[in-house]
Amino acid sequence: MMHFMNKDFLLNSDSAKILYHDYAKNMPIYDYHCHLSPKEIAEDKPFDNITQIWLAGDHYKWRAMRSFGVDERLITGNASDKEKFQAWIETLPHTMGNPLYHWSHMELKHYFNFDGVVQGTDWELLWNHCQEQLQSEELRPQSIIHRSHVKVICTTDDPVDSLKYHKQIAANKAFEVKVLPTFRPDRALEINNPVFRVFVAKLSEVSGGNITQFQEFLQALEGRISHFHEAGCRVADHGFEFLFCETVTLEEASQLFTKACNGILLNLLEEKQYKTFLLQYLAEQYSKLGWVMQWHIGAIRNNNTKRFNELGSDSGFDSINDFSLAKPLNQLLNSLEMKNCLPKTIIYTLNPVHNDLIASTIGNFQASGHRGKIQFGSGWWYNDKKTGMIQQMTSLAEAGLISTFVGMLTDSRSFLSYTRHDYFRRVLCQLIGDWIEAGEVPRDYAFIGQMVQDISYNNAKNYFPIE
Repeated sequence: MMHFMNKDFLLNSDSAKILYHDYAKNMPIYDYHCHLSPKEIAEDKPFDNITQIWLAGDHYKWRAMRSFGVDERLITGNASDKEKFQAWIETLPHTMGNPLYHWSHMELKHYFNFDGVVQGTDWELLWNHCQEQLQSEELRPQSIIHRSHVKVICTTDDPVDSLKYHKQIAANKAFEVKVLPTFRPDRALEINNPVFRVFVAKLSEVSGGNITQFQEFLQALEGRISHFHEAGCRVADHGFEFLFCETVTLEEASQLFTKACNGILLNLLEEKQYKTFLLQYLAEQYSKLGWVMQWHIGAIRNNNTKRFNELGSDSGFDSINDFSLAKPLNQLLNSLEMKNCLPKTIIYTLNPVHNDLIASTIGNFQASGHRGKIQFGSGWWYNDKKTGMIQQMTSLAEAGLISTFVGMLTDSRSFLSYTRHDYFRRVLCQLIGDWIEAGEVPRDYAFIGQMVQDISYNNAKNYFPIE
């Protein structure tokens, strides 16, 4: 009988255990997309308590607590950190079936040396235990990163960011992990969002001019791309509620920009036209510099207006969007291919309905001399779980090559989330181990083990142009 989360957790065959323990377990981590704070990494300050490192900013846990009926004061409100911890620990035993149940136990075990099962009634004992563990230097940000065997971190950064903390980290020769910015120009694309004009004003300020024309806007963005490139950035990232591809000229895009700057709301077609032009323009810049472009598609955000007004964005009120993806995805990739400016691209979907669609689409735009130039990204957000990972990897394997997959990313604001790479590797080894046990692939552990190591780390190392 399998004991709860023992060393063979999620590994239900001999083949899975061999692949994990002999090949995947000790591979380094290449965290090419996350939301860690460069400031916290640079300053390397200790955390006062476990709530600060474990619950702050974690909208996964916040959603679970709301579903359990916890008062908002104990989630994002003015309750003490100890009270918030109690509320989460009393919720956690009831999250069985949610990946939070496993993730939370893995985090406590790996970083806080807690090898038990969380019971809500024992919350104060656990608080005291964690407080004792936090006295160690090993639970400061840089030490956690080192302990987790991380080699590269790509944060998520606004184009107007000064990147001063990235420069501070790079100057610290004692910290050998590469922490690099990622160019995330969502505010430049969301032309109908009230933040657009605020962004244009800020871009004007950091660019040393007064942006009134679209060409000036494009030149300023290009300048920020150069600024990021000089700081080591080699990755861009974009978040889209839906995808689009509409034909538009520079003159027409300029007119749309002027309308928006004058406070005029664009209709849906105009919005799509503007976004198409700007995304194509940005992709051309990425291609020139050899960057990797990422598209996160399908999150419909801030659905609870009352809560948004109270708490702001990124507070746990986002969900999966449904829309038609096949045509705009193929058309947009094709438009970049026709201009010879399609960079390496990773496509993520929040809606698993699109798994097979994306897996089939990336095969249309691969390139000679590049293994997996266009990638179907790892199970993201609501798909960042056992079934979601299996579905994503199965679609990729059946329509393309899982062997070229760049694998897992953290996509988290928490330093403790590196355990998700271990979770992913266990799921990966179980999936492929099942193929071996079923006689669907040969019992060649050396060959398949190398493939597992490639997916765990090597493919990402070779894919991203980061020295």
